[in-house]
Amino acid sequence: MNFLKVTLTLIPFIWTIGMIPLANRVTPFIFGLPFLAFWLVAGVFVAFFCIQCIYRIDSKNVRNL
Repeated sequence: MNFLKVTLTLIPFIWTIGMIPLANRVTPFIFGLPFLAFWLVAGVFVAFFCIQCIYRIDSKNVRNL
C-alpha cells in the first residue's frame, strides 16, 4: 500500500517536470491551446485524480460518526 501511495505521488511530478522536454517538441493546438499549455492543464487533472486516490486509500482517513 505504501508503494502505491509513493507511485501516485510521483506521477504528477513526473508528468509536469519530467515530460515537459518531450511535450515541448510537439506544436499542434488542442482546444485552442498550444500543446505544452494543454499538457500542463491536463497535468492538473492528473494530479487531482492521484491525490483523490491517495485520499481514498489512506487508512488514517476514517470518519468517526
